[in-house]
Amino acid sequence: MVARLASAGHVVNGIVHLLIGGIAVGVAAGAGGSADNSGAMQAIRSTPLGAVTLWVAAVALFALAIYCVLAAVTEARSDAKEAVKEAGKGIGHAAVGVVALTYALGGSSDSDESSQGLSATLLGSTWGAVLLFVVGAAVLAVGIGLIVGGIKQSFMDEVDLQGGARRAVARLGTVGYVAKGIAVGIVGVLFIVAVLRRNPDEAGGIDEALKSLVGLPFGAVLLILVGIGLMLYGVFCFARARTLARN
Repeated sequence: MVARLASAGHVVNGIVHLLIGGIAVGVAAGAGGSADNSGAMQAIRSTPLGAVTLWVAAVALFALAIYCVLAAVTEARSDAKEAVKEAGKGIGHAAVGVVALTYALGGSSDSDESSQGLSATLLGSTWGAVLLFVVGAAVLAVGIGLIVGGIKQSFMDEVDLQGGARRAVARLGTVGYVAKGIAVGIVGVLFIVAVLRRNPDEAGGIDEALKSLVGLPFGAVLLILVGIGLMLYGVFCFARARTLARN
């Protein structure tokens, strides 16, 4: 039962990434919106069955988080590194589940404001600044890990496909993982910059990270490419869901 719900969680995760990627492309083209989990949940809530969909999404994401935690407990006996990886995934899925639940209950959230508020609090002390720097470095490391994993296609261990379908999913996953790694890595850089400049306004979530690309040379084009990559990652999540559902 948990595995089937977790499979649905991967589908939800795929939809969320499709929406985030689509919003990012829209931002590059001059449209508004928040290219993060909050923006995706707001988009879902605006649909006719939005509230019901958000409840289903929250349950599926929490089930996926539980599945990852159980996998971490199992892996802890033989592979500590893999256990930490699965636990991290579980925390991430639970966090997105909380955002879905918040919007299902009629509330809202802003990842950029939350990040800046946390940064302002931590920057109030030396140890807090050190902790924020460590967090930024850890997030940057996760982003680099996603990029490396995408290039090496290590994610294919989670996909049970053969032949042409497997090769197609491998390409989707590579682009998707690299794009997500870039987005996550920039979040880590923003935290580090906030510490170095002692300015909490420099910190931000995925939305701020993606929008920061616009200020770079050919930034709009780069943002479009990253947005498309995130959408491809969403498609890859569907393949992962199919594999989990068959197990």
